[in-house]
Amino acid sequence: MEPTITFLIDGEDVAAVSGQTILEAADAAGIYIPRLCAFPGVPPQGGCRVCSVRVNGRILAACVQIVTEGAVVENDTDEIRELRRGIIDLLFVEGNHFCMFCEKSGNCELQALAYRFGIEAPRYPYLNPQRDIDLSHPDVYLDHNRCILCGRCVRVSQDLDGKNVFQFVGRGIRKSLQVNGDCLGATDLQVTDKAVSSCPVGALMKKRVGYAVPVGRRTYDQQPIGSEIEQQKGK
Repeated sequence: MEPTITFLIDGEDVAAVSGQTILEAADAAGIYIPRLCAFPGVPPQGGCRVCSVRVNGRILAACVQIVTEGAVVENDTDEIRELRRGIIDLLFVEGNHFCMFCEKSGNCELQALAYRFGIEAPRYPYLNPQRDIDLSHPDVYLDHNRCILCGRCVRVSQDLDGKNVFQFVGRGIRKSLQVNGDCLGATDLQVTDKAVSSCPVGALMKKRVGYAVPVGRRTYDQQPIGSEIEQQKGK
């Protein structure tokens, strides 16, 4: 058997396997830690920082921080909730997110996090950037207005699909998601690629299936995001 590590999350004893991250151990224990850039099957990168927790007094990303014996983790405190809300607010105002018109509404993780945190409107002014929509692919479109630069599609394309369709270009406020061709239609992306379904928002979407599941019956219409993890607690 693998050695077991015990640590605390908000005063609760949690058992973890050596080498697990805080996020992985929390999931196994039925404790939800919000996240956006983390995705099953690909190495974590700690990019979005929505999973930030306080560990032994320091703010760290739970998706990349390995559990240590006796660590004290603060996940559900006023400070951490405020930090995460600020990040979510910024993601909304940095793009053009019109949830009431978006095909991803009800399945969007960013929208679902806003609901979970009780965000009715961002506290910061909207930047209203001018961004393109790439409709060149026969089965998939890329809406840069909704991209939150989480990097999921980049890593999933490389690590799970064995391709290199997406990459980041530029730095800071000039950073953007680009494809390895003149346009999306010029790449080797297939509609069946895992990268297509990895997008947490409405940036990378399949064509002609946007409303196959009616609004009201979608993933986060009935239960808050993270419920599937919290329901595992005590099992």
